[in-house]
Amino acid sequence: MEQNFDTKTVHLSQNKSKTISSKVTPIYQTSSFKFTDLEDLENFYQGKNDYLYTRVGNPNTDELGSAVSQLEGAPDGIATSSGLSAILAGILSVAKQGDHILASADIYGGTYHLLAYELKDFGIDVEFVDFSKIDLIEQKIRSNTTLLYSESITNPLLRVENLNKIVKTGEKYQLFTMIDNTFATPYLCRPFQSGIDLIVHSATKYIGGHSDVTAGVLVGREDLIQKARTKVINLGSNLSPFEAWLACRGLKTLSVRMERQSKNAQLLADALTNHPAVKKVYYPKSFSSKGKGAIVSIDITGLCDINVFFKSLKWIKIVPTLAGVETTVSYPLSTSHRALPPETQEKLNITEGLVRISVGIEDADDIIVSLKDALEKAYRG
Repeated sequence: MEQNFDTKTVHLSQNKSKTISSKVTPIYQTSSFKFTDLEDLENFYQGKNDYLYTRVGNPNTDELGSAVSQLEGAPDGIATSSGLSAILAGILSVAKQGDHILASADIYGGTYHLLAYELKDFGIDVEFVDFSKIDLIEQKIRSNTTLLYSESITNPLLRVENLNKIVKTGEKYQLFTMIDNTFATPYLCRPFQSGIDLIVHSATKYIGGHSDVTAGVLVGREDLIQKARTKVINLGSNLSPFEAWLACRGLKTLSVRMERQSKNAQLLADALTNHPAVKKVYYPKSFSSKGKGAIVSIDITGLCDINVFFKSLKWIKIVPTLAGVETTVSYPLSTSHRALPPETQEKLNITEGLVRISVGIEDADDIIVSLKDALEKAYRG
């Protein structure tokens, strides 16, 4: 029987042992696997045995890659040491020295830095474009352009990407397409079903869900994932078995977490929309029938003392990341997007008043009261 998404999140991340009937997948905390003789060893290279050395493959990491790929509706997936390593593996599976990439300008700062600076050492040129204007993308396509890269919900201003237009543009010019689906998760959006070639997740965020693991997952076309897997193995960006086990454990509650957090985020966005201390609330107007995500960004008016706001948050933690079960806030200007040039920050509206709120599973009223209280203490109007 075909299982629904909520059931799949619970049962896909279970590696069935042929000899041991464990309810929960054990942690295969081993650097290598043993063989009975040389013929048994040779069987690995002939594809008859699954595992040799954990950098090359491990049941726990395979479980994570497989589970997320199935939730995304993609044929294959691989787990990596972080979201950025998953992005790099995906890019290197479709781009090489001399190639050109077009990327959305309004993306996560760490990704921006990787694309703008680190890829130069690989001989890959990246150009950042306003992806809300498809005609502008087409104007920037060159003969050596190979990839269109964006995020399903952008970080931190939460613009919803038009995946269908990206797919059509990719098909028209024979370009690969890649989407970071971290903010949306497969609970809200499955870009592969729209025709995107590669989908990446920082599994550190909602896949793991509890702020206790650093991991990445890349899923998509089988031929591209095979190339990416070779990059992960040879560049040493594999994930440890224990981290993979933690991420799989967190994945089981993805649906219930995202349902609660998305509802809380909508209530918070509504509550802050007309607040005198808030110049603008960033939250998608529409996205999925299941919700619009668990991130709300606000631009605090200049009449607010930003330092007083952060100091008045009480139980809400200030962190540089997102997506745990607790409500947290971050300051993009000094964390995720601090490495961007000032003119780029200004162009992207990464302002001194911008605050990104990662909404947790607590009571929505408590979240709203705490943030309103901090805003009121900071407001000097």
